Amino acid sequence: MLLIDSHCHLDAAEFDLDRNEVVARAREAGVRAQVVPAVQADAWPKLRDVCGGSPGLYPAYGLHPMYLEAHRSVHLQDLRGWIERERPVAVGECGLDYFVDGLDREAQQAYFEGQLRLAREFDLPVIVHARRAVDAVIASLRRIGGLRGVVHSWSGSEEQARQLWRLDFLLGIGGPVTFDRARRLRRLVADMPLQHLLLETDAPDQPDAGIRGQRNEPGRLATVLQAVAALRDADPDEIARTTSANAAHLFGLPLPPARLAAGTPTGAAA
Repeated sequence: MLLIDSHCHLDAAEFDLDRNEVVARAREAGVRAQVVPAVQADAWPKLRDVCGGSPGLYPAYGLHPMYLEAHRSVHLQDLRGWIERERPVAVGECGLDYFVDGLDREAQQAYFEGQLRLAREFDLPVIVHARRAVDAVIASLRRIGGLRGVVHSWSGSEEQARQLWRLDFLLGIGGPVTFDRARRLRRLVADMPLQHLLLETDAPDQPDAGIRGQRNEPGRLATVLQAVAALRDADPDEIARTTSANAAHLFGLPLPPARLAAGTPTGAAA
């Protein structure tokens, strides 16, 4: 089985003591690739080194809205240089967060749209954070135009999801889908078009129900897979093949095409 963790913060300090062991456990669980998005400019060098130190780790560089206090306008110009030099697989993690009190919405918007313009210019997908801000995110994607990507840790409505699918965006599904109380999310995952689905862990955050309250790891992606397959009454191997094909196509990952042949390219009609 080939799995791709489309969103994992493997560069986080929580993994500093056992990062190699975490990667090894992920590989044993079938996770052959991980997309590792950045959150602030000061963390970009460490992220680059972490990804360079192990095969199958792919960096994305961006400015996360929750780290707004650390961002400076010059960081958008710095991001351009990092994209040109490092050739990441995506721009992100970027987006809007209307859940956390005190995060200036106007400043968030400026950084978000600045990153969207860079993604369009360099023809890269975007990894989007949208917490209680899905409508605002959709409006920005429409305003900039010419974009593709994933809204990770999906928590919006079915109608919002359909709007994103029409914009060539996928949804990242992780640990929350394993909780029985996540009824709206579970209903959506049970019925949504498989070509718009990516699997993720968001490790070390968002642990699944089986490790509630503990540090999450990319190896737990297999648990997310089993939950999704059960909700869809589908073969886990089929879900793994198609979601891996989706991730490889979106991020341009150099994976063996024969092993992904069963997948459907992104951008198909919803």
